[in-house]
Amino acid sequence: MVLQENDTAGTLRKTAVSHIGFRVPDVAQAAAFYNRVLGLRKHADLPDGGVRLGWGSGHHVMELLPGAKGLAHYGFEVRDDAGIAGIRERLEAAGHAVETLDASYLDAAVGTPEGLLVHDPDGTPVHFHSAVERDGENAADTGRRPVKFQHTTLGTTDVQRLVDFFSNTVGFRISDQLSDGRFCWLRSDKDHHTLAIVNVGSAGDIDHYSYDLAEWEDFKTWCDRLTELDVDVTWGPGRHGPGNNLFVFFDDPAGNHIELSAEMEKFYDDTVTYQARRWTPTPNSVNLWGGQLASWRKTSESK
Repeated sequence: MVLQENDTAGTLRKTAVSHIGFRVPDVAQAAAFYNRVLGLRKHADLPDGGVRLGWGSGHHVMELLPGAKGLAHYGFEVRDDAGIAGIRERLEAAGHAVETLDASYLDAAVGTPEGLLVHDPDGTPVHFHSAVERDGENAADTGRRPVKFQHTTLGTTDVQRLVDFFSNTVGFRISDQLSDGRFCWLRSDKDHHTLAIVNVGSAGDIDHYSYDLAEWEDFKTWCDRLTELDVDVTWGPGRHGPGNNLFVFFDDPAGNHIELSAEMEKFYDDTVTYQARRWTPTPNSVNLWGGQLASWRKTSESK
């Protein structure tokens, strides 16, 4: 199965993940975990009992909202020229209802803030906003906290429908896919993927999300540190085929899968023409180091 793109694919080249929102059964417990393990501190209390977390004084990384475990929303920072206007125009032309993003998400905006909200095909709110300040990111002690929020992986029942939305309307581009069509990785800047989409048998889910580390040496430090914090490593260390990035996984108290990643493959669409690759749906494709899989990761072929 080949996931198809149209001429809109690749329109965005300076767009990165911005923030993510989770519903969790115990907000205080989750907030304490993210502070203790990942160094995220409270930016604001929210009216409904939730909290907003981030690094430094810049834009927030996460919202934790009370409720049953689930993905509440996810967002992208658009630094492409006229990027927000272009996304809005393409969404409306495709028949999507577009709202203006609440100003509270843009309190760290650079220049004149712009933002929009649209629901993806699975019904989850997606935020797109203009450039924001990110004080405290990209200058961390990477043995104690990650460099930045790196990518989001959505769980769905219909990979092609979400790929159509993000590639053929919003303007992402496919980097890699599994040949059975059940997993796809999309880019919107130089990183191999800022977004991935996988068939997990249910719609509107988060499969996992990822933070960047700087280098291989950090993984040894982090695995030791997670053990000291009584946080189990659930998968890895390993190296993915698509993206070629190093990885290790662990879970937050609500059961959300968190990835630490480094050495992500880079794409230079301004100077090179790439062809999206199709990987065999085997454990060795998603983990080049012997094909070990997490208990929650499945592939359609067993070898």
